[in-house]
Amino acid sequence: MTTSISGTGGITFPDGSVQSAAASPYTLKNKIINGSMVIDQRNAGASVTPTASAYVLDRYRATMSQASKYSVQQSSTAPSGFVNSLLVTSASAYSLSSTDQFTVEQYVEGLNIADLGWGTASAQTVTLSFWVRSSLTGTFGGALKNSAQDRCYPYSYTINSANTWEQKTVTIAGDTTGTWLTTNGIGIRVGFNLGTGATYQATAGAWTGTSFITAPTGATSVVSTNGATFYITGVQLEIGTSATPFERRLYNQELANCQRYYYRLFPAVTGNTFALGFASSTVAVPAALSFPVEMRIAPTALDQQGTANTYAVSDTVTVTSCSAVPTLAGGLTNTKTGGVIFTVASGLTLYRPYRVQTDTTNGATAYLGWSAEL
Repeated sequence: MTTSISGTGGITFPDGSVQSAAASPYTLKNKIINGSMVIDQRNAGASVTPTASAYVLDRYRATMSQASKYSVQQSSTAPSGFVNSLLVTSASAYSLSSTDQFTVEQYVEGLNIADLGWGTASAQTVTLSFWVRSSLTGTFGGALKNSAQDRCYPYSYTINSANTWEQKTVTIAGDTTGTWLTTNGIGIRVGFNLGTGATYQATAGAWTGTSFITAPTGATSVVSTNGATFYITGVQLEIGTSATPFERRLYNQELANCQRYYYRLFPAVTGNTFALGFASSTVAVPAALSFPVEMRIAPTALDQQGTANTYAVSDTVTVTSCSAVPTLAGGLTNTKTGGVIFTVASGLTLYRPYRVQTDTTNGATAYLGWSAEL
C-alpha cells in the first residue's frame, strides 16, 4: 500500500488510517513561530540577562517583575531530532512575593489564529506540545491569554526526572467568551512560567476571567533556585485534541517568519555597505533598504550597535566616520522599506550619493535592526 491524499482533504496512510489535513504533519498547522529555537537574530547564541519585555530568541519575550533574576540563551542541548533549545538559567535563589511574575512567552498574531474561532460558540480545541528539560522536578506550567489578559487558561505539567528531556502535551478547550483579536495585534499569549506569586496563580485546566494569571496553583519556581536550568524546544500549538508530529520548516522559511517581526542587517565585516543614500545636508545622509519580507507594522525605532564610530558614510573616495549613531528615517520607513539617517560632523556635499556602511576600522560589530514586534 502507498500513502495517498484522500478525497476528504486528508492523508491516507498504508495502514488505511486517514489523518485530516488540519492535523497533518505536512501542512502549516503550528501557530508558534521558531518553535525549534533555531533563529536568534539579536544575540546569535550569546547568553543575555534580559530586561522586562525584551525579546531574546526570535519571537520569545522575557517578562519579569524583578530585574536580573535569570538569563536566556540559545542552546545546542536538545532532544533527538532537534539541534537547539531555549535555555533559562536562574541567577539567584529569589524568594517570590505574592505579585511576582517571571515568564518566557510568545505572542501569536491575531491574523494567524482567526481559524480558531475563539470568543464564539464555534471555538476550536487546541493542543500545546513541547519538549522540556530542567534541573528541577515537580509541577510546572504556564498560561494562554488573550490580548487584554482578562481571559486566561493556566495549564500544568509534571517534570519527572531532573536533567532529562521529556515531551509534554496539554489539550485546551477553546474559549467561547472574551475578546480574541484576529487582526495584526496580539491574538494569543502563550506563556511558560519561571516563577509566579500567589496573586497570579489559578487552578489549572479551566478558563478564568481573573486578569494576568500566568501559572497554575503550586507551580515550581525556577528563579527560586540558584543556578537552576530550564530548557524548552519543539513548541507547537495546533488545532485538535492530540499532538501530531512537530512541523518541520525549512530554515529560510522560519527565518522569513521571524523577519515579519524583527529584521537585523549584520554585515559582520568592516567597510561593508548597508544601503545607498544621498546627502540631504552637509552632515546627514538618509538612505532606505527593502525588507526581505513585509513587516507586521511600520517599525517606529531603529536598533543599532550603540557606538557612533562603528558606522560611516563613503563617496567611494573618502570614508567619514559617523558622529552619532544611526537613527530611523520615519518618512522612508513603512512595512516594506526601512529608512535610516547616518550623521557626520561636517563635510558632505549636498545631493551627492553616499554609501552608508560599517566603518572601515571599527565596524565589525555594527548592525541595523528594525522591530515590528507585537
